[in-house]
Amino acid sequence: MTARKRIPARARKHQQHKPGQMNKTEAAYAEHLKRLQLAGEVHHWWFEAVKLRVAYDECWIVFDFAVQLPDGMLELHDVKGGPTEGDALIKMKTIATLYPFRVCEVRLRKGHWVYTEIEGTST
Repeated sequence: MTARKRIPARARKHQQHKPGQMNKTEAAYAEHLKRLQLAGEVHHWWFEAVKLRVAYDECWIVFDFAVQLPDGMLELHDVKGGPTEGDALIKMKTIATLYPFRVCEVRLRKGHWVYTEIEGTST
């Protein structure tokens, strides 16, 4: 009887996020925001500029983009390339409840950016 050679399972390529560095989807969205800014639909935008406390137990969320509209309204955009994890959705709903910002999840679908506003819970 010959011994079987053990073949290691293929590791998933899970990229660890590096603060201040955009992934491919975020970079594509930044280019989209630049075009909107040139068209006058966006006044200004910032990457990873807003970090908000979700709860008092060291629970925070950093939004991918803060976007200021021409009327001065500030929106928080979280760009998603894959499925939204449960805790991320809970954090976004909490922020939409606690703070006076419009919170949006942004996805690229069939070449178009799709915005889903995250509604806060009623208090």
